[in-house]
Amino acid sequence: MPSPIEPGFYREALVFLGTAGVVIPLMARIRVSPVLGFLVAGLALGPHSLGRLAESAPWLGVIAITSHDTVDQLAELGIVFLLFTIGLELSFDRLWTMRRMVFGLGMLQVTVTTAAIGAIAWSFGNPFNASLVIGACLALSSTPIVLQLLAEQRRLASVAGRTIFAVLLAQDLAVVPILFLVAVFGNTAADTVTGALAGHSVLAGLLVAVLQGAVAVAVIIGFGRIILRPLFRLVALTRNRELFMAAILFVVVGTSLITHFANLSMALGAFLAGLLLSETEFRREVEVDIEPFKGMLLGLFFISVGMRIDPLQVASEPALLGLSIFGMVLLKIAVIGVLARLFGLAWPVAVEASLLLAGGGEFAFLVLGLARSGGLMPAEIEQFMLLVASGTMLLTPLLARLGGQAGLRARRAAALAAGHDDPGPIESGRTIVVGFGRVGRLVGELLQGEDRPFIAIDRNADAVASARKAGFSAVYGDATRPDFLRRCGLADAPAVVVTMDDPTAAEHVVAAVRAERSEVPVVARARDAAHAVRLFRLGATDVVPEAMEASLDLASAALQTLGGSRDEVHAAIRAKRELLKAPLRAGRPAQ
Repeated sequence: MPSPIEPGFYREALVFLGTAGVVIPLMARIRVSPVLGFLVAGLALGPHSLGRLAESAPWLGVIAITSHDTVDQLAELGIVFLLFTIGLELSFDRLWTMRRMVFGLGMLQVTVTTAAIGAIAWSFGNPFNASLVIGACLALSSTPIVLQLLAEQRRLASVAGRTIFAVLLAQDLAVVPILFLVAVFGNTAADTVTGALAGHSVLAGLLVAVLQGAVAVAVIIGFGRIILRPLFRLVALTRNRELFMAAILFVVVGTSLITHFANLSMALGAFLAGLLLSETEFRREVEVDIEPFKGMLLGLFFISVGMRIDPLQVASEPALLGLSIFGMVLLKIAVIGVLARLFGLAWPVAVEASLLLAGGGEFAFLVLGLARSGGLMPAEIEQFMLLVASGTMLLTPLLARLGGQAGLRARRAAALAAGHDDPGPIESGRTIVVGFGRVGRLVGELLQGEDRPFIAIDRNADAVASARKAGFSAVYGDATRPDFLRRCGLADAPAVVVTMDDPTAAEHVVAAVRAERSEVPVVARARDAAHAVRLFRLGATDVVPEAMEASLDLASAALQTLGGSRDEVHAAIRAKRELLKAPLRAGRPAQ
């Protein structure tokens, strides 16, 4: 006879799946990061909120999450899968190029921040050992939250993204000595005979712990390079998707457990597995298969963070808690910003990195729990510091948004200070290209190849700096301003090409050009047919709708592949293009 089903786990899984189904589309609609939605959902549905009210209103228990243990175990897998996919995007060569940031900036950030926060905790009357532990765990940031936010903004490959990842990697490596120190301080607190451990014993133990971690990393890399490619090649030959997925899970969980038993984080083992697989031909297939698991389990991790916040404890000391959260964020911003500048990073990168890394991390939950069980601090101090860490983690999405805005403003200021907004003396006969991203740059290269002088305008300071470094005539500025267009030579420009991917901004540029010069040819990029109609109405001479041109290019390639002559195909495509554009010029989208 089958054993009776325990409904508790399934009920909480159902609550989580329902929450994900509501949070993700809702956050997308209001253009807010799903991370913040999951954090708030965890706060609302956790044992300290609805779970507490369920005692007096049992019906609320249906939608409350009460089990920390189940959620925490699944949430750990979310972190593991996130670091695995990050490893897939890197390689050992790229990681080697980051060594200065990892072992220089990253390790220095951990050390300086630990000392600063520890000194503040000590000044409030905490013992030295406990203060050092508090400083160490609060010095670390949340790897899954920060990396997920960077991935959403598609900024992992940016200079700021690479810098932030290097610091986070250094923080993961710092887990080994921090855990060792907690164990040593716990033994010291429990030792009533000697009262302290000998200094050389502490150093010897720390060296053993580091050596143990290094051996684990070496074993993973060594055996991984020998085994992984033949293993996945053998599995791929079976053409069995389930077996391929099983092999991925085996590698991820296996390497994570190896580092776990070596007192390293499980996420570090998964990251190493991702690095090893990134060097194989199976990298992209693995990414596609693992993505759904990563997304759902990470959502559970964010919910688990929100569940740890107790509103009643927050209400008991709101002023002190608020000052502690605010002070910790400011301190980490200052430390990381100054260190980033000392390592030669530009102000925009330093500002963005410091804001994104200013929050606390999930590692604080583990360290503070070990410190309390080891007698280093009382339960009330542990709970207060957990609230500080949780509060800063809850602020991380907001800090990420502020970091992006502050970085943008800093880049703009740097562009202005460097004179990138100065188009120089007005030269007649220069085509004006507005927008110098991928499309604009290609247009510029073709113009340059035909000996057609041009000047590019863009509001992205990084794009302008990159273009000028490559030898293009590019300036930073707002092309919707008639005075700026005049400074760029609009009066004598033979044509204006608008390549911006922002539909509203493109319309404003076309309107500004037409208000200044009614006869100059204006060729504009359109998002779709409706956008093309609006651009024609504003006075664009010609409009290139993205979807239409992609379809025509595909049709042209298909017809030539099927045996059509190039001239006949080009004539047919030309005729079809004019047929499609005719209603757009007339002010109505093509049917």
